[in-house]
Amino acid sequence: MTEVRIIGEQLLHMPWQEKPAGTAGPVWRHSDNPVIQRNPAKGIARIFNSAVVPFEGRFVGVFRAETINGRPHLHLGWSDDALSWTIEEERIAFVDEAGKPFQPNYAYDPRLVKVEGTYYIIWCTDFYGAAIGIAKTDDFKTFVRLENPFLPFNRNGVLFPRKINGNFVMLSRPSDSGHTPFGDVFLSESPDLVYWGKHRHVMTKGGQGWWQSVKIGGGPAPIETTEGWLMFYHGVTGTCNGLVYSMGAVILDRDEPSRVKYRSANYVLTPEEWYEERGFVGNVVFPCATLHDAGTGRIAIYYGAADTYVGVAYTTVQEIVDYVKATSEEVADDAEIGIM
Repeated sequence: MTEVRIIGEQLLHMPWQEKPAGTAGPVWRHSDNPVIQRNPAKGIARIFNSAVVPFEGRFVGVFRAETINGRPHLHLGWSDDALSWTIEEERIAFVDEAGKPFQPNYAYDPRLVKVEGTYYIIWCTDFYGAAIGIAKTDDFKTFVRLENPFLPFNRNGVLFPRKINGNFVMLSRPSDSGHTPFGDVFLSESPDLVYWGKHRHVMTKGGQGWWQSVKIGGGPAPIETTEGWLMFYHGVTGTCNGLVYSMGAVILDRDEPSRVKYRSANYVLTPEEWYEERGFVGNVVFPCATLHDAGTGRIAIYYGAADTYVGVAYTTVQEIVDYVKATSEEVADDAEIGIM
């Protein structure tokens, strides 16, 4: 067995629980899930599908907060252990590059990633329909919103944690004006976060299993490993009782990330616990963030549960990569660079 390592920094004080005896599969849940319950702050009914990073010895999160009027906004949260969170009651105040207010009409499903010392927030925003919004901060006090990178309709913007071949790289899932159609993951590059191009197809929905037959979407920022870019993502299937969201895992080529090296045919987490099955939207596991330690290979995955709660799950880079490789299937032309 080849040793697999995370390429990055150590994070010794990240949350962790050892795998319980008898656990099936490469991912296991935090024993005290959900870590964020209903009504977590004044005026906020539910928090889910959110992102966290380490910052100055603590942890900071950008949270999808469903306010009591039903409109989603982004709120900051702070924690010493990345499990118990204090959520700020006021939403994040974005400004444009001239310092003038630049608030989105709504904002949801954020990702949060550090690239070359700057923290970037990517979310689904309103730009004459669902589109991708992006902002940056150095201190989590001032948040400069940039112009939207892509036309509508698009969701699930995921920025890689470093430039590749000199360019920023972002995953996204184009769609139409409805909630779902198209359903594949694409990649785009930019030298400056203003001009985007070199669009590539990355992953196709479907495969042998039905759990990702309707659509797929990028999850947390990919983790760089010695085997390639490890990414958790969500896959969606349709049932007679509605959609079901599960978590999958894929490994992308380090130099050509539009090329899939290995992709597990199986989900690695699916709704089974009460907080995943029952909520505002039942049967949802939606990964949005990870914390990981290069020294131990430990990974903590943060996911939205039933559009109501935040859950945490664990794995190690060795176990998840070995599992993805052992259960890998080639779907359509995913193994190609992505230029048709």
